[in-house]
Amino acid sequence: MARDLAIDLGTANTLVYQRQHGILFAEPSVIALNRETGAVLAMGEEAWRMIGRTPGYIVAVRPLRNGAITDFDVTERMIRLILQKAGVSRFARPKVLVCVTSALTEVERRAVEEATISAGARSCYLIEEPIAAAIGANLPIHEPQGSLVVDVGGGTSEVALISMGGIVTNSAVRVGGFDFDAAIMNYVRKEYAIAIGERTAEKIKMSIASAFPLAEEKRAELRGRDLASGMPKTIDITSEEIREAISDQVKAVLAAVIDCIGASPPDLVQDVLTNGITLTGGGSMLKGFDMLLSQEAEVPVHITDQPLEAVVMGAGKCLESFQALRSIFLDN
Repeated sequence: MARDLAIDLGTANTLVYQRQHGILFAEPSVIALNRETGAVLAMGEEAWRMIGRTPGYIVAVRPLRNGAITDFDVTERMIRLILQKAGVSRFARPKVLVCVTSALTEVERRAVEEATISAGARSCYLIEEPIAAAIGANLPIHEPQGSLVVDVGGGTSEVALISMGGIVTNSAVRVGGFDFDAAIMNYVRKEYAIAIGERTAEKIKMSIASAFPLAEEKRAELRGRDLASGMPKTIDITSEEIREAISDQVKAVLAAVIDCIGASPPDLVQDVLTNGITLTGGGSMLKGFDMLLSQEAEVPVHITDQPLEAVVMGAGKCLESFQALRSIFLDN
């Protein structure tokens, strides 16, 4: 029998946890297709390397945007490949726990369930990402005290105040790491008349981007296509410029945190003042984001040891204690 699986089906990355085994793999949520035949050519890391580098008949697709399914058929095929990679067959169909953003509508949730079951799962359960992230970060979510989690993903950023095993108040914005990348691409196009791809923007973001002034500001060499001549061009760009480029997106995430705190019961806000905010998700690794958030919210901020894995590790713990924690899943 195939062991049960937990899947963090993210806009940027997909992570899979197998019961009694741990994390099986973590790869980009990208699938490469032959546009003419419909054949799947690659998935994950291999497909991600193809973005912006393929002939016209090959397309590298991200089937999820802002945490929601934008292409049902491609998502189903990707989930099917994920399940096959985990050893699932028609004779061994596991139950699957999928982590979803709390911003999803009922229709979008149903689409995730249907895609997962169509791909080969015996049954599908859903858990909200902030709850899974809190469990993965070892927060006392079943205690009568407030735990504030900020999960900054590729397509969405979610803020949730959790107490007694449930979300008391939450705020979600469809802004994440991809929006930081897009902002960098737009800035370079506007200020330097140079076109760069999303992979180049992501590389710049990871190397020199910051949300808070750095003790020593950085510079990086950026290569792209000159919009006027069409020829390759190289420029130097600074961390201050990149900070300016992504400032609107960073402010949107900060506003979601402030909104969530402002809408929370006073007694639970006292707990947040004492225990601080817990940051998870790949976007939380943006340099200085924790310092800026701490300054704006006036509370301590902690980044989990494994921000990228927190959600899937929390879902994995739910699998290991399925019956005990089943009450926190979303209703099917």
